[in-house]
Amino acid sequence: MSISVVIADDQRMIRAGLRMVIETEPDMLVVGEAGDGAEAVAVARRLRPDVVLMDIAMPRQDGLAATSTLRADPHPPGVIILTTFDSDENLYRALRAGAGGFLLKVSSPEHLITAIRVVASGEALLDPAVTTRVISAFAGQPGPRPPAALDGLTPREAEVLRLVARGLSNAEVAAELAVGEATVKTHVARVLMKLGLRDRVQAVVFAYESGLVRAGQSPVSPPAPPASGNNRR
Repeated sequence: MSISVVIADDQRMIRAGLRMVIETEPDMLVVGEAGDGAEAVAVARRLRPDVVLMDIAMPRQDGLAATSTLRADPHPPGVIILTTFDSDENLYRALRAGAGGFLLKVSSPEHLITAIRVVASGEALLDPAVTTRVISAFAGQPGPRPPAALDGLTPREAEVLRLVARGLSNAEVAAELAVGEATVKTHVARVLMKLGLRDRVQAVVFAYESGLVRAGQSPVSPPAPPASGNNRR
């Protein structure tokens, strides 16, 4: 079964280039295009694609507003934001809008195809450069008081959330914790449910905003004081 894709970008040449890359894959099909955010919403609602590739800077409605609108739908498509990192504010808005993937426009065709597959499967993908930018954006900020919702997480669930916030995939988290990938998926699902979060990307934002993870901190270390040989595994 083909992965259906809608491309939203105000530049026709970029849309054409993306279409060429995507349609070299036998299991992918570009089913529609849009030149602005409002059109992207209309096209996606009409065609119900698996994934929307969304530019940020577009006329009428920008890609961030369009993403937020689509992700609020009952059965939203996965959205991959295409960005040039014009500002940290845009990056933060994109995270909060609920996009499932973030790619630089200079990313390789192979990276684009991987991102589409990951997001179509219901998971999220952060470009490593995006993860670095997120960490930098939170660096130096005073540590907020953790919300009470964190108390509902088990120690293992909190550990999984920390690793996810560092940009690790389910397979990488599984390797780090020496458990099965299916176990990690179960933990991630429970974390999202308990915290009332929509997806993995919102979990990353939550982890930093709550102070559960701090920039410069080891992914597997809890933010608590250095301890006396405490092992959370």
